[in-house]
Amino acid sequence: MAYKGYTDPRYVTTAEDLRSRLNDVVLIDVRPGEDYAGGHIEGAGHFGLYGLDLNDTADGPLKAFLWMMETLFGFHGVDNDHPVVIYDHESGYQAARAVWFLDFFGHPDARLLDGGLQAWQAAGLETTATTTPVKRLDWQGARHQDRLATRFDVIGAIDDQDTVLVDTRRESEVRGTEKRARRVGTVPGAVHIEWSRHLDENGAFRPADEVRALYESLGVTPDKTVIPYCHTGYRSANTYLVLRMLGYPQVRNYLGSWEEWGNRDDSVIVIPDED
Repeated sequence: MAYKGYTDPRYVTTAEDLRSRLNDVVLIDVRPGEDYAGGHIEGAGHFGLYGLDLNDTADGPLKAFLWMMETLFGFHGVDNDHPVVIYDHESGYQAARAVWFLDFFGHPDARLLDGGLQAWQAAGLETTATTTPVKRLDWQGARHQDRLATRFDVIGAIDDQDTVLVDTRRESEVRGTEKRARRVGTVPGAVHIEWSRHLDENGAFRPADEVRALYESLGVTPDKTVIPYCHTGYRSANTYLVLRMLGYPQVRNYLGSWEEWGNRDDSVIVIPDED
């Protein structure tokens, strides 16, 4: 069913839909622990995945990190037999990164609650402080390498006319006035589209035609492979989801992002000129 005009809205669900099948899904709250303790959707387990980052996407570290994430999702009740719904305060980057991970691991039905807990509460639905025990499972997915980018893919993309890099960070990070790594700037040729431009005033995804127009106006078109990045692969995961929902066939989230690129001596970096 169409949702806000998106070609492929398989990565999102609504508060009303979630309420109707609350007992049939694995529900995960990725907000900070203190927020979860203060009130969450009934039946939700908590997975504080913020800070579980990778700063080296070479083959060895990447494989070890992915094994860890796969194991942790199983520990939080994920299997292939049940739909998974993940929520944040809004359609946020932590929930997006969790959904991206499950998509990478080939989960058949992993969705983000559009608008997050704000949308749930705006619909007049209740929260609880009672926790529900989560059964630990030994889950193993099927990895889709074409949904993930490493630093080697980014190096190859710089001079590739068929690939476009999208920097989803704040302008201060792109221009180097905000320093979060040893080196500042951006990847040569990257298009800057901050991830939050996808969201409306309620923290939900904007209609598809608005988001599509934004990307196409800046040369980010469906005929190209798109590699979004941010600082640690959270905000860029939000961009990954929205582009896939628009029907872009080739999108790869750069997992290491600036935490890797900006801390290496051999990375090619530029600081954009002021407009």
